Amino acid sequence: MPNELAIEAAGLRKRYGRKLALDGLSLEVRRGEAFGLLGPNGAGKSTCLKLLLGLARPTAGTARLLGRPAGEVESRRRVGFLPEHFHFHDWLSGAELLRLHGRLFGMDEARLRQRVPALLERVGLESQGKKPLREYSKGMQQRVGLAQAILHEPELVFLDEPTSGLDPLGRMLVRDVIREQRARGAAVFLNSHLLGEVEVSCDRVAFVRAGRILATRDLRAQAAGAMRVRVRARGVPAEFWRRYRGAARDGQARDIELAEEGEVPKLARALVEAGAEVFEITPLAASLEEEFLRVIGPGAGEGGD
Repeated sequence: MPNELAIEAAGLRKRYGRKLALDGLSLEVRRGEAFGLLGPNGAGKSTCLKLLLGLARPTAGTARLLGRPAGEVESRRRVGFLPEHFHFHDWLSGAELLRLHGRLFGMDEARLRQRVPALLERVGLESQGKKPLREYSKGMQQRVGLAQAILHEPELVFLDEPTSGLDPLGRMLVRDVIREQRARGAAVFLNSHLLGEVEVSCDRVAFVRAGRILATRDLRAQAAGAMRVRVRARGVPAEFWRRYRGAARDGQARDIELAEEGEVPKLARALVEAGAEVFEITPLAASLEEEFLRVIGPGAGEGGD
C-alpha cells in the first residue's frame, strides 16, 4: 500500500552564503490533496520548491516525495512540474514538445499517440498543435506547459504560478485541471501570488515568511465549520443577544458567531419569534487575503524570492 503522504519535509534549512533562505521548514501534503504555499516575495517559496524537486540540496533537514528521498530519479519520474519561468524549445510545435517530454518520461509511442492529441484538446490547443511555439502567445505557452506537467499522469504535480499570463477562461482551465488531478488521487503543490485562485483550488494552505511556516489552514474544514453572520434587525430584545457571541456594529446590526451553517435558519426563526423585524442575515466569510494579511502582516515583501 503506497504511503498516503506525497510530500514529507522536516526541518528544511537552506543557506546561500550569509543569507538564510529557509529556516527549519516542515510540511506534509497528502495524496489527492491540493496544497498552496503562500508568502510575500523573499519568503522562501521558490527555495522550498527547488529543495523538494531536488534542484538544490538543503543545508539541513530532509524531504521525501512519494515515499522516496527528494531528488532520486525514481521519485522524480513520478512528478510533474510547471515552473514559473519556463523556456521551451521554440522551434518545436506544441505536439512535438509533448512527444519529447513523453519520451523523456519513458512513455511508449502507442500511449503518446493517444495522450498528446487528447491533452492538446484538454488545454484548448487542438487546432494549434502543429504551430511552432515561437508563434504561441504567453497564454498558449502557459497552456502547453500545463499539458506537459500532467502528460505522464504523475502522482505529484508542482505548479509554480500556473495562471501567469492566462485570461479568465485560462484560469478556469487551471482550476479544472487541479480538480481532475485530485480526483484521480494525485497531489498538487501550488505556488501562486493570486490568493483568489489558491482559495478556490486548494484544500490546505501554509503561510510562510522569512523561511518559516507561520501557520497552516484547512480551507475545506474552515468552510464547513463555524461561521460569522451579520444580522440587521429592529426591535430585538436586549436579552436575545446574550445567547450569541459577537459585537454590535450600530443600533440595528450585529456580527455574531454560529456553530455551523445549519444554525442560520434557527436564528431567523428565533428572531421572528422574539418579535423582531429582520432585514438581513448575511454570512461573513473571511477571505484568504484577509487571513494572509493577518498572519503575514502588511508590508511584508522583502524583494525577490
